[in-house]
Formats: sequence, structure tokens, C-alpha cells
Amino acid sequence: MHGQWPADQAKLAATVEQLLQDNAVPGAVVLLRQGDQQWLQAFGVADLKTGQSMQTDMAFRIGSNTKTMTGVVILQLVQAGKIKLDDKVSQYFPDVPQGDKITIADLLRMRSGIPTYSELKSFNRILDEHPEQSFTPEALIQMGIEQKPMFPPGTEFFYSNTNYVMLGVLVQRLTGMTLEKAYEQRIFAPLKMTRTLLPAREDNQMPPPFAHGYLFGTNQNSVLTPEQQQQALAGKLLPSDVTNANPSWSWAAGGAISTAKDLATYVEALVGGQLFSPAMHKIQIESIQSNDPDDPDSAGYGLGIAKMGPMLGHDGSLPGYHTFMGHDPKTGLTMIVLTNLQATPSGGQTANIIARALMTEMAPAK
Repeated sequence: MHGQWPADQAKLAATVEQLLQDNAVPGAVVLLRQGDQQWLQAFGVADLKTGQSMQTDMAFRIGSNTKTMTGVVILQLVQAGKIKLDDKVSQYFPDVPQGDKITIADLLRMRSGIPTYSELKSFNRILDEHPEQSFTPEALIQMGIEQKPMFPPGTEFFYSNTNYVMLGVLVQRLTGMTLEKAYEQRIFAPLKMTRTLLPAREDNQMPPPFAHGYLFGTNQNSVLTPEQQQQALAGKLLPSDVTNANPSWSWAAGGAISTAKDLATYVEALVGGQLFSPAMHKIQIESIQSNDPDDPDSAGYGLGIAKMGPMLGHDGSLPGYHTFMGHDPKTGLTMIVLTNLQATPSGGQTANIIARALMTEMAPAK
């Protein structure tokens, strides 16, 4: 052993513990890895009711990290000549407004102008009143495309789940298998990700051991009043347990389940280009563009991959959970942060708050 890695483990752990306390987050799992050195630690509780401690091998719902998996399979299909990045969406979905101008690349890069179904009040009411309800991809797409297009395709960035549900449908059509099977065969099995899955549409259960997932407020109204925020931070207002809310509404855009170790393996393969040819990997990495044209350092998005600070990967938010996975190709640092609270009492992104603080502490001294 070369002593502890990272050198200031105790300080990093204290940072995480403080952030959990400051944001009323029940628990978290953090994994940092560089070469053959790894720090993996669980914090807080996995279940507020029983007080069960968080464990490092627990499964979490990983939300929009799933989008990168859908992106991987689409790019593999592009590589195999089954579909082209500049194919028009109207070829596959004749009913989409502006579909003759939107490309497959626009869907992947969130530049289609297609609104997202997941911000509709009517939709969030269903999530609150019928958390067990399952949705078909077709119904989700319909809710997205019934709304007025947001901008001419390719001109702006707007993060829409509808894009990725459409891509998931394309994966099924082009591979002739379910999306869960396509992920398993093309990503999880080759990378030996034995604890990662996309559940079937009717399946709302978590595979044990798992962290329970929590939500302050509701899907329709997640903004707490200042008074409620104080109560939450004092432990007097507890979040709701939404572990078994059916994730089918997010499907190809956010339905997968995984663990810290599996996600570390995955994000290293994704950013390292192990999942396609060097040429396709180059196309993916070079596709990343800043989301804010006025700020080149702002977060960026490309063909099924995001950039946050020096890290490439993605994050994920859905009721009960917030997760971050990133790998810095320059330093070789991998970071996974999994939390079992979707948003802080003031609406912040729990895993990203922790990830940013750890990035700052892990940054090589200038």
C-alpha cells in the first residue's frame, strides 16, 4: 500500500457528510477511482423508516444516466449502417412536427425543438396520484409532440425526454428486441455489469440490496416554502418514500437501475471509447457543445454524452434519486455520486452538489 488514496480521505468524507446534513439528504454512496486506486464509501441511511445504513453495493435508480446507454446503442447502430445520424425523424415518425428537418443527431444532442412531456402539469399529476401507472413509449411521445415545437431544429439546446423515448423506440425497431435486452446484450453483458438493468414496463420493484428513494414535496409541486425548508433541515419535515414509483415514464430517457461499481465501469468504457470504433468515439466526443453559447465553460452536451467541468458522463434525476457519473480523460479520475433524495429542500441537485465539491477538492494543485 502507498498509504491512503486519496490522501485526504477523511477530509473528503467530512465534506460529503456535511453536504448531506446541510441538504437533508438521507444517504449517499461515493466512488472515486484513478488507475488501480479506489475510494468507495457509503454515508447516511438507505431507509429512513428502519434506519438501515447505506451500503456501497446498493442499487439506485440512475435517471438520465440511462440516456447515455440509449445513445451508445444508437451510435453502435449508426456504426453498423442500420441508421444515419443525418437521417430525418420523419422517416421513422411521420407525425412529428418539423420531422422532415429534425435529424437523429438533433434528438441525441437535445437540439430537436421537440418539447418534453415530463414538464406537463397533467402528466405530473398522474405521477403523484398513480405512481404505479406504467406508460407506453408511444403515449409518452404523443404527449411531447402534441405541444408546439420550441424552435427550428438544430438552432438551440433544450433538454427533452421525448427525444430519448423516440430513440429508444428506434433501438427496438432496428434491433428487433426490447430496449432492456438491447442494453443487456450490447452494454451490460460485455462490461460484466451484473447489477445493472432496465426494468420491464410493469416492474416497479428494486433489486436487493437497494437504497430507498425520497422526495420532498410532490411531482407537481416540489418547491418547499422557506418555512418548510427550515423544517426539513431540522429533521421535522421528512421526505416521502417514492422507491416503488414506476419508472416506465422515463424508460429510454431515465429508467435504468445500477450501483456505484457498475457505473464506474460503465462511464470509463463510455468515455474511453470501448463501446464503439475509434472513429465513432471521436465523433461522439467532438459532438459536445456548450449549452450556453456565451459561456464556453458551461456544461456541454453531445451525442448522448454530457460534460460537467473536466468530467464527461451524465447525471440523473428522478423521483427518489439523484446520481452523477463522470470520468476525466485527462487525469483518469472517475467519480460516481449516488444519493437517495431527488432534490434538496431548496431544489438543488443533490448528487451534483456533492460531485462539484469533490471535484474542487480533488483538482490537482495549480
